[in-house]
Amino acid sequence: MDFIHFMISFMVSSFTVVVITLIRKLFKNQLSAKWRYHLWFLLLFALTLPFIPTHYLHVGNYLSMDGKQANQTPSSTTLAEEPQAEVNWMQDFSVSVNRMDLTALNEILVVIWILGMLLFTALTIHSWLKLKKIKRATYSIGNNEILSLFEQCKQRLNVTKQINIGISPLVKSPMTFGLFKTYIVLPSHFEKWLSMEEIKYILLHELNHYKYKDIAINYLVVMYQIVYWFNPFVWFAFKEMRLDREIACDIAVLKLLDKQKYRVYGNTIINFVDKNSQSREHFILTNQLNGSKRQIKRRIESIASYTTESKLLKLKSLAIFMLVGLFVTSQIPIISATTAEDNHHKFKHERTIYEDLSNYFVGYEGSFVLYSIQDETYRIYNEEKSTLRVSPNSTYKIYSALFGLESNVITNENSTLKWNGMQYPYDSWNQDQNLTTAMKNSVSWYFQRLDQHVSKDNIQAYLKTINYGNKDISAGLSNYWLESSLKVSPIEQVNALKDFYTNKYGFKDKNIQTVKDAIKLEEKDGMILSGKTGTGSVNGKNISGWFIGYVETEADTFFFATNIQNEASSYGSKAAEITLSILRDKDIY
Repeated sequence: MDFIHFMISFMVSSFTVVVITLIRKLFKNQLSAKWRYHLWFLLLFALTLPFIPTHYLHVGNYLSMDGKQANQTPSSTTLAEEPQAEVNWMQDFSVSVNRMDLTALNEILVVIWILGMLLFTALTIHSWLKLKKIKRATYSIGNNEILSLFEQCKQRLNVTKQINIGISPLVKSPMTFGLFKTYIVLPSHFEKWLSMEEIKYILLHELNHYKYKDIAINYLVVMYQIVYWFNPFVWFAFKEMRLDREIACDIAVLKLLDKQKYRVYGNTIINFVDKNSQSREHFILTNQLNGSKRQIKRRIESIASYTTESKLLKLKSLAIFMLVGLFVTSQIPIISATTAEDNHHKFKHERTIYEDLSNYFVGYEGSFVLYSIQDETYRIYNEEKSTLRVSPNSTYKIYSALFGLESNVITNENSTLKWNGMQYPYDSWNQDQNLTTAMKNSVSWYFQRLDQHVSKDNIQAYLKTINYGNKDISAGLSNYWLESSLKVSPIEQVNALKDFYTNKYGFKDKNIQTVKDAIKLEEKDGMILSGKTGTGSVNGKNISGWFIGYVETEADTFFFATNIQNEASSYGSKAAEITLSILRDKDIY
């Protein structure tokens, strides 16, 4: 659990508890006892949501600081500074995105959360051991009349499973427990101060707990309580859920009785509680007849006000349940403990060859993807990383340029944008730019201004058209492609380049050619290399390096994407160096 995960789980669980509590109060007279209890099952579903991987949620952006460019920390390198000194066709400038560093907080939260779960797991085990002790101290009922009554109650409820019934000096209240071997345990000498009719009502109550699977639900609730030990709203909710369960069980018994017997059933509970007023011990893994004064009062009030449920009440209850269910379900698009599904592109292609190129990536996590148009084959290093979506950073400028041309923000003949006079950390940025110079010097302000003129809605539409990565620009027009919301995998980079190169989506041919000219890097021996680097920098540390592009030869065109990652020294220029080494060794370039 990290900080974001912690906050999501806390907010979702708390908000759901508040909503269910309000619904129960607002529609008190429109909900039957059974459906009041069943509302809490929707909470269990909501508590599960933060731990379900889903591609609907992108939470990584909200802790990014969408700062002004003047406050961004520069980080730069050029290919001339790398070991491959003769390559000097692309300036790999980048700006650092400021982001809250939650690493220490995440670690502290994980430790606290785990310690809390261990503590409450230990308490649960302690409770389980006490139940084991009760089992060992339980002895059989010798009264045949009570045993016969128990069998009659089982038949009345259509319960056929063998259930162990006994007496224990260690309990003060009737209780039902046991997942695989069910026990109903009664306190010592209960038959001396309870009539046979009262004993029947108690047995019916406990058997209803078994019939409606309350034992298994109790274990489930305890599990969630361990996971959500940090949330007082959840503790309150489960306390209310247990009370609603007892009330629902009371009502289930009343449905079996004649109306004139309702008072007798209520007096049975009062009588039992009165005899055991000194005992308030609660076993979390059991269903107990006894409870606090407040709980007993609520139950008696419910019994006293009970009337036969009408069809209209049942319909109202079902409608309210479905309404709350719809609310809980509506949270799915904005909830997730992890975005693993969205962070990985689903890739399957019959002609795919996986290669071990780890010797090129010493010191880096990374991936290399190569696609040949001629034989339609992918060659991939690091299958997992090849589908992992990360921010495209400056490689996205290829598409920013294309969208700007398609929207007539710039044209093939005139792509110049005026410098606004703001002093940037690179001299080459502090002047008017056209598409060629902006692409060569990776001038971020140029492409950010293009995006602003194209507009968010149009960019979103273009990204959907070309199916680019996760298509998420929610972080805002100034930041979305800079270590923020927009993510793309190396395989998707290659596919997008291939579609761009072949103009699969029907953009204007002259615009495609203009961008191709802008990303052309060099030509030698009849081969043309085109591409774009990108460096992802967060808090002054270069954590991700990209080099994407294609090589045109007489016989084929090869599309490639290389991504490298480590904690502080991942540059686009280094990704380019690795890429050129691989292409050279493959006799491609």
